[in-house]
Order: sequence, then structure tokens, then C-alpha cells
Amino acid sequence: MNKPKRYTITSALPYTNGPIHIGHLAGVYVPADIYARFLRLTGNDVVFIGGSDEHGVPITIKAKNEGVSPQDVVDKYHAIIKKSFEEFGISFDNYSRTSAKIHHETASQFFKTLYEKGAFIEETSEQLYDEQANQFLADRFVTGTCPKCGNEEAYGDQCEKCGTSLNATDLINPKSALTGNVPTLKETKHWYLPLDRYEDFLKEWILEGHKKDWKPNVYGQVKSWIDDGLRPRAVTRDLDWGIPVPVKGGEGKVLYVWFDAPIGYISSTKEWAARVGKDWEPYWKSDDTKLVHFIGKDNIVFHCIIFPAMLKAEGSYILPDNVPANEFLNLEGNKLSTSKNWAVWLPDYLLEFPNQQDVLRYALTANAPETKDNDFTWKDFQARNNNELVAIFGNFINRVVVLTNKYYEGVVPKPNELSAIDEETLAAVKAYPDVIASSIERYRFREAQQELMNLARLGNKYLADEEPWKVIKLDEERTKTIMYVALQIAAALATLSEPFLPFTSSKLKAILKVSSSDATQEHRIENSWNDISSKTILLPSGHQICEAELLFSKIEDDTIQFQLDKLEASKKANEVANKTLEPQKDTITFEDFTKLDIRVGTILEAEKMPKAKKLLVLKVDTGIDVRTIVSGIAESFTPEEVVGKRVTVLVNLAPRELRGVVSQGMILMTENAEGKLVFVNPDDANVPNGLHIS
Repeated sequence: MNKPKRYTITSALPYTNGPIHIGHLAGVYVPADIYARFLRLTGNDVVFIGGSDEHGVPITIKAKNEGVSPQDVVDKYHAIIKKSFEEFGISFDNYSRTSAKIHHETASQFFKTLYEKGAFIEETSEQLYDEQANQFLADRFVTGTCPKCGNEEAYGDQCEKCGTSLNATDLINPKSALTGNVPTLKETKHWYLPLDRYEDFLKEWILEGHKKDWKPNVYGQVKSWIDDGLRPRAVTRDLDWGIPVPVKGGEGKVLYVWFDAPIGYISSTKEWAARVGKDWEPYWKSDDTKLVHFIGKDNIVFHCIIFPAMLKAEGSYILPDNVPANEFLNLEGNKLSTSKNWAVWLPDYLLEFPNQQDVLRYALTANAPETKDNDFTWKDFQARNNNELVAIFGNFINRVVVLTNKYYEGVVPKPNELSAIDEETLAAVKAYPDVIASSIERYRFREAQQELMNLARLGNKYLADEEPWKVIKLDEERTKTIMYVALQIAAALATLSEPFLPFTSSKLKAILKVSSSDATQEHRIENSWNDISSKTILLPSGHQICEAELLFSKIEDDTIQFQLDKLEASKKANEVANKTLEPQKDTITFEDFTKLDIRVGTILEAEKMPKAKKLLVLKVDTGIDVRTIVSGIAESFTPEEVVGKRVTVLVNLAPRELRGVVSQGMILMTENAEGKLVFVNPDDANVPNGLHIS
């Protein structure tokens, strides 16, 4: 298509059954925000749409677990999510919710339009049913074994291990998530969107039309689905939470969340248009509009096959130009898991790292899972901040502003004749807007941010090479030119950093008194994105700037250790929760038990067994003698830690030779709630060695 007249940008609607975490940010919201901010800076007509997905089974399960209504759940988490996005700087033009009246009306009308066009097929089939709960088991209400990969914890709508989209009846050994019962089959009627009718359209539109411009991971997953043969997909569910099916026979049924949710993009656009006094239709129904969906890879099928089929069936809507889905972000080597609390939650980050939104934005973009799953680590986060933001970007700006205030009382000096290096440097600055734009327009945000940092590196190199702090002692006029050139680089950074580091950009613009969005303030210079490459002067001579202010602060080791300790605590809590007790051993008689001679003892000496990782050689006073016992506790205790320990000893165990040492008994041990090895020892210090335990 030719250059679009307007852009409609959507980001996946998060489920309101929990707060946002870094996986959501890296996969969807940070790249979408970079793209939207860039387009606005380059003078485009943009609407950036978001909203909360407030229907679907996860909401009802959360409500049941918390003993509240689904509305209580969505009200709580919608407020948390919306506030977090605002504080983190995700610049939605409208953030709505699917429980809103305008969404119910829009989704209902969309369904009725397709219904009246005969786009659905009605089918009565047997579905899983929980007799005890008196409820059909759709989606997350049922778990079982995935028929494709064998994962025993697959859901009735999707296997999260292999990513396969499922129907509940596909599961092997299904089990109700409500009661744990084995479900029965019961007949029910539903409406289906016959995706097979759209195979030819999808092949032409995607496989032929977007083979070169869609990301390989997106194109590959869609091609696999189409090649496997498309089948009708249910658009209704037997639930009591959601948008009621608005046609006769739909009593007691709601719209399937994956029919309802993407329509939320449309209803949110309507809400925005009504608020700002615009017509919403050109943003969804005009061929000169570019529609882009930002999603995670688990939503590719819904946005590239099901939603386009819905739009095609309706007939008046444009189709997405691109769906730049990202892969998954892992955390410290393990898959993010909300149920296991293995996540970095956005509300927690905002509280624990005040005014450091851009550090997380930068780290997530620098390590974005654009082509493969990537890993977030707190050590890398610290290094990105300290070694790049502080040492490169922040260092350059601080030196420029400090020296300008020191030498010229904050006034941009008048340059003299430019040297060859000055000319080359300023020419290089002018090239950066197009270089960064090229990467952003191809959805390579990691690459684009790296180019921004290269501009900061250019500034540092220029200062290091020209050394104005030395030249000032020899040639004051040359120093003016050096500082003038450095200030032009700083002004370029102030504008070009806005899509990636909006809070930093705002702070830097205030320091330099430049603005791309608020040029009416007194003594401010206006620089747009395009001005960087077209203007000869970004900061004119005589322009007054402010005092220096640090853009970034070093993150210390103890701050990072605190975060690592939080994750370790979550890991241990999960291990305890998932720990299964060993089953009872075979029954013994009282006579069997009386054969055991268990006594109190004290460890007198301890040393590591040579060439043995797990063994300690102990000298133990059992009260009846001092004997040698070899114990496999060396990985949990040092020899120094156990000397003097009061212990419980099985003294009549048959002697056994271990690595040439005869062991004459066994120290009784167990594990505590954290899984750590501990001694089974008598509490009373007055109990004498040798006392028989019975």
C-alpha cells in the first residue's frame, strides 16, 4: 500500500485476573508503545488502542477461588492494570474494558450481523459436563493430557507447553477443574464460524500476500495451521459470565471470549472517537488506514486467522497489515508463571524502582524476544543500567550540561569555524532519524534502540577525542565550537529517545529547554523528529539551558540481591507446595520396632571423607561407647557446624564399610518445610548421652 493516511495500532487485551508482568511488557506493550510514539513524532494520524479483557473462564475461576463475583475480580484488576500502564508510560489513546456498555453493544451487533448473513453454522454436539457442579466444562474449566505433546496439565482451550489450540473434548483423561471429577458428555447447541470456508482467502491474503513482510515466526505458525486444514470454530460457550448470545436460542450462552475480545479493539476505538469528537469508522473501514496488531505468540492464530475471518465475513472492515508478534520472555532461566509467582510484577517494580520506568523499558527492549524466546535476568538489568544508560547516555549528557554551565553559565556558545571532525559529526547526527526510523518501521525495536545508543556513543567519542576540558586552557574559541557541536548531539538525543525512553526524554528536554510537543512555553525550542535531519541548528547560540540533573542512577548490588531473594523465596514456596509426601511403608509389628536401638548421642569430631562429595566421618559419643559413623550430610553441613551437635543415633544397625571406613550406626535426619536437611535431635539439653529413645 502507499503511505497510510492514518494508523490504527492495537495491543492484546490483558486478562483481568492478575496484574501485568514483564512478559506482557516485553511481548506486547513496550514495542507497541515505541511504534505509536514514533509515528506520532513523525507527524502521523495515530490511534493506539488498549483495554482489559474481562470475560472468559480464567476470570470466573479467579472469582470462585476468591469467593467473590466475576465483576469484583475485573473491577479490581482493571483498575490495577490501567494504573500500572499509565505510571509506566504506555501511551494509549484509549484504554477501555470489555465489560463496558459500548463493547457489549458492539460485540452483540457484530454477532447479529454475521448471524443474519448466514456466516455461522449451528451444531448440536456432546460437550464435557460436570454433574456435581451442574456446568459444562469449557476452556480452563477442564484439564487433561494434550493429544499432541502428552503434557498432562493441558487446558481445554490450549496446551501451554506446545502451544496447540484445543477443544475440551480433545483432551485425554479430562478432569473438571471445579470438582476434580471425571466429566460426562452432554448434548448442547452452539454456533460455529466455519473457518474452512475462508481457506482460499487466507491462503491468498497471508501465504501469498504477506510471505515477505510478516515475521517468520508469525508466518510459519499461520502456514502450519492453514496447511493442517481449517475447521469450524465455536463462537459461543455455555457460561453465565460474558456477553449473552443475542439471538433466539442463545439463552444461557455467551459469546466465546476469542470472538468477543478482538472486537474490543473496535469498541475501544468507538469510545475514543466519541470522547475526542472524531469519526471512528475511517480507522477501521478505510483502505488508506494501516492496521497493526501487537500480540504475543500465543495469540497469533486468533489475530491472523480467526479475527480476519470474522472481519472478512462481516465485510466492511479492513484487515491487519501486520501482526508483529514476539516470542516469550523467560525469567532467570525459567518460564514465567503467574500461578507460581515466578514473575516480575509491574506494580511491584514501580513501587521498588521509583522513577526508573525507562530502565525497565530499556532492558526489555535490549533483550526483546523478537525472533526467539529470551531470558530476563536481574544481573543483566543492572548491567544495562550501569554500563549503558549511566555510563554512555547519562555520562554524555551530564558532561555536556555541566561544562556548558561551568564555561558559559548555561548559554549555548557561538561556534567558530567548524573543523572536518565537527562537520563529520554533525552529518552523522543528521543520519540517525532515518536509520532509527527504518528499524522501527520493520518492527526491529531492539535494533532501533541500539542505534539510539550509538548516537550517545558518538557524543562520548566526540568529547573524548576533542577534550574541551583541556582545550579550554589553550583555545577558548575552539572550546566554544566543541561545546556547540556537543549540545546539538544532546538536543538530537532529547527528541530521538522519546519512543524508547519517554521519561528520560522529557527530563532531558526540560534541561535543554527544547520540546517537540510543548513549544509554546517561554524560551523553548521546538524540534520534531524530522527536524533532526533537516535543521542545521537544533540549539541556537544564545539559548539558555538549565543546570545539570542526573538522568540515571547506578543500581547497587544489594538492590539486585533483594530481587533475587524474592524469586528464591517463590521458588522454595513452590517446592514446598508441590512436595508430595512419601506413601506409608509396609506395616510392621511392635516386635519389629522394639528391635531398633535408638539413643541420644553427641558428635565429638567430624571431617570430610577424602574424595567424597557427600560424606562426613563422625566420632559420636553414644553413651555406651564412642564410635565412627559415616553420614551423607557433607553437602548440607561443614564439619565445624556439626561438632557438639546433639543427635539421634540408630546404634544397632549392622556395620558397613564405606570407602575403607567402617560405619557403626546411622544419624537420623529429616527435611524441614523448605526442603533443607535437619537433625532429629532431642530438645532437652539435660538428656544424657546413651538414653534409650522409645
